[in-house]
Amino acid sequence: MTDQEFMDRAETLLKAVEVCCDRINDDSDADIDNQRTGGMVTLTFPNRSQIIINLQKPLHEVWMAAKSGGYHYRWADGLWQDTKGQGEFFSALTANASQQAGIALAFRA
Repeated sequence: MTDQEFMDRAETLLKAVEVCCDRINDDSDADIDNQRTGGMVTLTFPNRSQIIINLQKPLHEVWMAAKSGGYHYRWADGLWQDTKGQGEFFSALTANASQQAGIALAFRA
C-alpha cells in the first residue's frame, strides 16, 4: 500500500467514526463528544472515559486506545484488521464504546 492509499483509507475510517458518533447522538442518549485533531479522533463519554483513535502513518496502521487496552489495525482483505488477529476495527470500536457508554452502540464503516 502506498502512503496515499493509506491516507485515503484512514481518512475514510476517521470520517466514518465521526459520522457514526453524530448518528448515535441523534438516535440515543449516549452523548458521545467526538473531537478531531489532524489524524486523531477522541471520543469522550459522559463518565469521562475516552477512546482515542489515531493514525500511525509510517506503519500504515490505525491505533485505538480504550479502557480495555490498546489495539493496532492494518488494512487487509478490504477491512481494518487487528494486527494480533483480534478482529475488525468497527467491531472492536462497537464493543469498547458500548462498554464505556454503558449502553449498546453500533459503529460501522
